[in-house]
Amino acid sequence: MRFTRSQQLGILILCVVIISLQILLFSDGLFQKTSLSLKDNNAKEWLALQKKVDQLKQNLVQKKDTIYPFNPNFISDYKGYKLGMSTAEIDRLHQFRGQNQWVNSVADFQEVTQVSDSLLQKIAPYFKFPDWVKDKNKSVFSTAHKIIQIDINQASSQDLIAISGIGEILSERILQQKEQLGGFVSMEQLGWIFGITPVVHQRLQEKFIVKQKPALLKLKINEANLKELASFPYFNYELAKNIMTFRTMQGNEIRPEDLLKIKNFPTEKVHTITLYLQF
Repeated sequence: MRFTRSQQLGILILCVVIISLQILLFSDGLFQKTSLSLKDNNAKEWLALQKKVDQLKQNLVQKKDTIYPFNPNFISDYKGYKLGMSTAEIDRLHQFRGQNQWVNSVADFQEVTQVSDSLLQKIAPYFKFPDWVKDKNKSVFSTAHKIIQIDINQASSQDLIAISGIGEILSERILQQKEQLGGFVSMEQLGWIFGITPVVHQRLQEKFIVKQKPALLKLKINEANLKELASFPYFNYELAKNIMTFRTMQGNEIRPEDLLKIKNFPTEKVHTITLYLQF
């Protein structure tokens, strides 16, 4: 049986169509398999990445909530706030320490501050007392080993350099700030001086003390110009500008209670700074 030219052409076209459909079906199946494979790989990568992100978040939370060992005798306002102490509890501790008395045990701490049992149970494991507290036979307050504390405002360069970790530069920095302020009102202030590490600060607090209230050089915060404000040890140029701006908005009158309203004011130092300001 012979086909006409038209029939042959039709058969050829039909074959081409069938082959094309087969190719399209095969390609679509291959594409779907490839897409699924890529989706699976992407899903695995995203899951692995999410696990890493979750772990980083967990590590950040743990680090933020970590409490490092500390001597409860030197709890600052800010430190006490972070620990969960009330203002009254912190003030009781500072008043007790202001009488040159020391907290030497967990029981002493609760008796002085009157913190609750629940808070004490939370923070007491992190208390770190000096070695002499743990071993009464080696107490530095015993007659044989008594340390005579020097008034920090009467300390000389040689007195400071005698402390391990204090060299000529740090000694000069401490004395220079003492002159700028007219004297220190608490040993906590030495921890704010650039270059003094917590370990060195601890050594300074064991050797020195504020025995008498010094004659402070007070800064007239409502009259000082930008340069004078920026030169104050606890301010910088940016804070000085913020103070000037706030003062202008307040009709050139800043009151003690206004300090915390000033942008970037060091809230953890406000009680000490206020002592050096004249309103």
